[in-house]
Amino acid sequence: MTFVLVVDDDPAICRTLSINLRARGYDVETAADGRSALQIVDERMPDVVILDLGLPDLDGVAVLKRLRTHTQVPVVVLSARHESDDKVEALDEGADDYVTKPFELEELMARVRAAVRRGGSDAVVPLVEIDDVVLDIGERHALRAGQEVRLTPTEWHIVEVLARRRGKLVRQSELLHEVWGPGYSRETNYLRVYLAQLRRKLEADPSRPRIFLTDPGIGYRLS
Repeated sequence: MTFVLVVDDDPAICRTLSINLRARGYDVETAADGRSALQIVDERMPDVVILDLGLPDLDGVAVLKRLRTHTQVPVVVLSARHESDDKVEALDEGADDYVTKPFELEELMARVRAAVRRGGSDAVVPLVEIDDVVLDIGERHALRAGQEVRLTPTEWHIVEVLARRRGKLVRQSELLHEVWGPGYSRETNYLRVYLAQLRRKLEADPSRPRIFLTDPGIGYRLS
């Protein structure tokens, strides 16, 4: 089920969007301020964010900037700010779309659907080739120097999450949430164990990894 995070300090808008999104089969959570929104994203990565700019604590653009430090989740800005400078700033900072208030509900829903499609366009990575390692994620088939390597379901899940964002940092909390669920955001020892196993199986020199890279204390990325 597609997960939509609605960030707006207007309870009426949050209520309206929640009802209409749920009626269309979306999973919805709302946040009335920027810090709450960032906490939700840290615990559970949404498939799309609907973001107001006029929030009571952090400005919406500040929230957008923080999101873009670690995720490319599609963001549809929903704002009463009509000035072109505001639109340009939001789009330059990584917003995928900009809708002004008051808005037509069906138009917003269409833009959300389009953002979800764009965000999901790279969700499946059928084949990854790095040095002499070939990872067929769709078939869950791994080769190293032409020899088959068996990975556990959990190892494959980690590989898949990293491959969807290949070359980009995936934060520890996000990886833990994706693989083990929302109750494991602090179990970073799990990641150390499983990444060590993946390196032993797939890296030519596990002590000097070229495939599974670590940003110490922050997260991991697939080269």
